[in-house]
Amino acid sequence: MYKQPSRNGSSAQIINKMKDLSNVASIEVDSGSEGQRVDNFLMRVCKGVPRSHIYRVLRTGQVRVNSRRVDATYRLRPGDRVRIPPMRLAERTKKTAPPLDLPVVFEDDALLVVNKPAGTAVHGGSGVSFGVIEQMRAARPQLRFLELAHRLDRETSGLLILAKKRSALIALHAALREGQVKKEYLTLVRGSWRNDKQHVNLPLKKFLTQAGERRVSVDREGRESQTVFRRKRGLRDFTLLSAELLTGRTHQIRVHLTHLGFPIAGDDKYGDFALNRALTKQGLKRMFLHAGDLEFAHPISGETVKLHAPLPEDLSRFLASLAG
Repeated sequence: MYKQPSRNGSSAQIINKMKDLSNVASIEVDSGSEGQRVDNFLMRVCKGVPRSHIYRVLRTGQVRVNSRRVDATYRLRPGDRVRIPPMRLAERTKKTAPPLDLPVVFEDDALLVVNKPAGTAVHGGSGVSFGVIEQMRAARPQLRFLELAHRLDRETSGLLILAKKRSALIALHAALREGQVKKEYLTLVRGSWRNDKQHVNLPLKKFLTQAGERRVSVDREGRESQTVFRRKRGLRDFTLLSAELLTGRTHQIRVHLTHLGFPIAGDDKYGDFALNRALTKQGLKRMFLHAGDLEFAHPISGETVKLHAPLPEDLSRFLASLAG
């Protein structure tokens, strides 16, 4: 077993001293990793290990924190002792992420907010070699620290926050947990939505399909999930809505709307598949969901930051075709 020799130096430096990952390792968390999710911590210190393998050892309880099982969302604290089981390296050479410098909506010494296009994953994994975070790191090699503050689905476009300082990342994570970051999306749903404003409170629970794919459903045993929908306008057989997230669960907007009988146009996981095929012929090639507005207190200065990303041209063009 590899033991941390001292409390000096980062966990990444410690793990890099290992000749391989074939032995059990025990690492004491330092202040540099405070607040980081254990899955992200493992991906950082276990270079070359497939993402799927890291989640597998977490699910099976092989990773322990202070001798206890934890799930992927556990946030580390200084002094935590992390047991890392033997890991297998990827069989093929890891591809180098090509630089991708996305449109910047806001940037300072602590934050970088970009406008993510649809079809781009925020990180590698699940058949994707690399995503926004890996490509932005390649585009900004001078940055010593760059991490995702939150996530967007691959097919969702819009505002994505990256932190350039760990202190900013920790503060943003706290603000997100406490509902202090206002996130508003635009979406087009099938059907005639009647209420000008509707507060939806339906608990959500993750599950695996028989094919092993991750999905989410409304379940009274799930986690509290709240969305506020506002009607923007009706367009033929559709309604344009804004969706304000009061909680940030996986696929929250998509599952809430489908459960209520208003699937998002183009949603290939929870939507109306026959409708989607018809919409593709009419010019909608993607899910109609766009993260257009963000409002939050700057994690360092405390000043209010309000950001907007206009609806992408392809979605605007499709709306115009419905209105014409």
